[in-house]
Amino acid sequence: MDLQRVLEKCGNFGPYQILLLGLFGYTNIVSSLHYFSQTIISFTPSHSCSPPADYSQNLTLLQTCNVIQYDADLTSHRDSKCTSWVFERESNYESVTTELKWVCDDAYKLAVGQSFFFIGSALGSIFFGYLADRIGRLPACVLTTLTGASGDFFTSFVSSLPWFSFTRFISGLSMDTQYVLMYILVFEYLSPQHRTFGLNIILGVFYCFGLMISPWIAIWLGNWRSYLWAASLPALGMLIYPMCLHESAEWLLTKGKFDKAVNNLRSIAKFNGRKVEDSVFDEFVKHYREKLYSSQKKSSDTFMGMLRTPRLRKFTIILLIKSMIITIAFDTLSRNVEGVGISPFKLFSYSGFCYLPAGLMIILFQNKIGRKGMACASLFVGAVITATTGYLVATLYPEEHSVLLGIMVSLARFGAVVAYDAEAQYAAEIIPTSVRGRGVANIHVVGNAFAFFSPYVIYLGTFYKPLPSLLISFVLLIGACLCLTLPETLHKQLPQTLEEGEIFAKGEKWYFFPCFSRRMQSNKSDPHLEFGNENTK
Repeated sequence: MDLQRVLEKCGNFGPYQILLLGLFGYTNIVSSLHYFSQTIISFTPSHSCSPPADYSQNLTLLQTCNVIQYDADLTSHRDSKCTSWVFERESNYESVTTELKWVCDDAYKLAVGQSFFFIGSALGSIFFGYLADRIGRLPACVLTTLTGASGDFFTSFVSSLPWFSFTRFISGLSMDTQYVLMYILVFEYLSPQHRTFGLNIILGVFYCFGLMISPWIAIWLGNWRSYLWAASLPALGMLIYPMCLHESAEWLLTKGKFDKAVNNLRSIAKFNGRKVEDSVFDEFVKHYREKLYSSQKKSSDTFMGMLRTPRLRKFTIILLIKSMIITIAFDTLSRNVEGVGISPFKLFSYSGFCYLPAGLMIILFQNKIGRKGMACASLFVGAVITATTGYLVATLYPEEHSVLLGIMVSLARFGAVVAYDAEAQYAAEIIPTSVRGRGVANIHVVGNAFAFFSPYVIYLGTFYKPLPSLLISFVLLIGACLCLTLPETLHKQLPQTLEEGEIFAKGEKWYFFPCFSRRMQSNKSDPHLEFGNENTK
């Protein structure tokens, strides 16, 4: 009588699960407002040097970052740096770059400050992940969300690079964990047949909603400081979660808190209008007592053990590199919405709609073309679209082709979202069960840490506008090629131990894809197709 069988009796898709999905949707809104606040506050409008005090129209040439001022006889000139600028503000919106004048020689300050957000993200994933194992998923989820919101709130009061970097670091501590911990709670209490659809639909609708409204909130408020107040305020709504939701039953069972787990399940059954016999819970507790006792006798697998065997070591290294590539591409393509002839506020809002079709695409195709096919195709197509966008930015005038460039930017962002959402499930299936929690967490931490470089990738655009797109397309192409070396996991018994992981899908060719398996099975006599027979049994 395991947890899933008890949940079937208590209700695994009833009123409690509807409430859980609703609060998960609210979490997605809070998460989107938090993550992309760094983008909204840092838009840099077109700007030029403001005229110096001794300005003469016939004697002075104004440039973006310096002033060339000619002497009266026009035979010599002096070159001096700008000390003030004229900004073409969008709807009079005051961003951090326009208020603090972080442009030209000071443009690096924004990249440095924002990079601390990702340092905080890597450390926050470790700290709050540890905290979730110590005090529970639900309180850790609330604490990490409030921590990130406090970072956004305190950022609104700073005016110097050191304090800006520190508050962005605090904000970054919750970038990933507030979403992941809530995801775990939903995943556990939701029926298996409703998980893929329910989770992706909620993500697509509510995360998309948060992204699309955030630029308009910023324009309405007119100031980056006021926007950060507004973006941090919804996090207070998380305070009601402990009053509405139950702690992870799986976590309670692993800690030996069987009575608390049973009380939670009884409460869920009552909320769902179900009656469950006491004998069911007695058998349930007996099953997990025996399971907990036997697990203490098993040899302990470790994440480092994955690096001691040839095939698992290869898979682990590839998953680490793939996580780095996808994370930096996702963040860069989500934020790089300036200089294409469309208001960055409008383009950021409109392109945010891609989260909904991205979720639907995963639902429709991932179980048909396989995990490897989805990962490889999304990265490869994303690389092509991103490279094309960079080429068009270099060759076309943004003012004349703004619609085309906007569509290309949105398509590139769409590909990054598909790759990012599909990556987590693929990694979780490749890593053996015995080290899955630690493995996925470590891979995620490395990816978030590598996102430290995304502000600097965007900063390269100050030297050559298409350079960020061209660089990202190159690394996406590398990621697509690396995916071909990973095993397919669709319709297979996933590995439970490191020993099983080492022999998982052994002998499978790099060009094997499940979408061709039916044709391969019907042509067993064809020597060119025999590679798929063993792996599709």
